[in-house]
Amino acid sequence: MAEGVFRSMTKGDARVNVIDSAGTGAYHEGCPPDPRTMSVLADHDETEYDHCARKVQSIDFKNFDYVLAMDGENLHDLTRSHRRIVKTSGADAAPAKVQLFGDFGGRKGEEVIDPYYGARDGFTIAYEQMTRFSKGFIEQVLSAVDTANVPYA
Repeated sequence: MAEGVFRSMTKGDARVNVIDSAGTGAYHEGCPPDPRTMSVLADHDETEYDHCARKVQSIDFKNFDYVLAMDGENLHDLTRSHRRIVKTSGADAAPAKVQLFGDFGGRKGEEVIDPYYGARDGFTIAYEQMTRFSKGFIEQVLSAVDTANVPYA
């Protein structure tokens, strides 16, 4: 859902090149988003989201500027993977910043409670969080990016 919300909010923004999402586990690898995710996105006129679940790969820490975690457990796993890559292959192999996405939402350390095992209202709450986190990321990170130096602008 975070990818869908962020894509919608940054559509046409020259400062953003590639947006993707992946899990720390391969539980749903190859599957489309949960129907409740798609339903909540549709409630907000976000109907173009298309995604196939995948697991985070080492190359993600090189290909992306930011790798954002939804909760503390994911942050721990991603940070551990990032450190292992840097230790074995050097900092150039993993320049991405690994952070908790919720840190951009105005409440340091805020986590997304995984709505998967609950009712649809959990997906609505997650949508509200993703929207707030995305706005914060845009204000705090993208606003500092000089669009004159962005490739593909």
